[in-house]
Amino acid sequence: MTVLSGSHVLVTGGSSGIGLAVARAVVARGGRVSIVARDAARLRAAQTELDGVAGAAGRVASATADVADGHALREAVAQGVERLGPVDVLVTSAGYAHPGLFVDLDDEVFRRQVAVNYLGTVNAIRAVLPTMVDRRRGHLLMVSSTVGLIGLYGYAAYAPTKFAVRGLAESLRSELRPHGIVVACAYPPDTETPALERERAMMPAATASYSAKIKPRTADAVAAAIVRGIERDRLTVTADVQTAALARVAGLLGPYLRRSLDRVVRRAAG
Repeated sequence: MTVLSGSHVLVTGGSSGIGLAVARAVVARGGRVSIVARDAARLRAAQTELDGVAGAAGRVASATADVADGHALREAVAQGVERLGPVDVLVTSAGYAHPGLFVDLDDEVFRRQVAVNYLGTVNAIRAVLPTMVDRRRGHLLMVSSTVGLIGLYGYAAYAPTKFAVRGLAESLRSELRPHGIVVACAYPPDTETPALERERAMMPAATASYSAKIKPRTADAVAAAIVRGIERDRLTVTADVQTAALARVAGLLGPYLRRSLDRVVRRAAG
């Protein structure tokens, strides 16, 4: 089981939404938190808020970086490590959705979605993984989405990047388990955040009509599910009944495949 009290938890996208809510929950549990985000003003506001949590003095660090820029992200992570020690838990919450019809979206939209949502996750993992392997312990929690389990109309640029995050988590799980590292994936549903407000302004009519029928979860509720999942070393983390059902169906063969892969890895190492 992963203990958050006293652990250094790095949260990308930690200046707002789910990322900030996760950081707030970790600080409240006695953890040390470093947050990374692109918007310097929001990051300062988030740092001030987290510093205001009772007993949080000296346990919060922040640094500005675009997760799509691997070099800048490594420098930001290094700043947090210098202040708070090696990263014990990584939560890759940085990401955004740009809805729209496939034929209407510019090429740059697809490139940027991949750069931030998928490669941003890869960059964050690469920044913290070497020390986790050396220490033979760590926890990686990648934030995908419900649309990482089932594609939806209007999300042709976004959903594939979240499928990619899911595939990365499933691929790394067996690779890193022998090193004592937990690899998990979270699938948040629609969550009431500033990002969702921006999405709504871009949604095609059919997407907006469908979305209007779904009551979004709060960022705090999703963060609570993520934190519980980390503490219980759950490989799949969901925050609502519908997504939990989708995850079970999508991962029906998962336990069998994981056991088989673990046997193969042990034999190869043996």
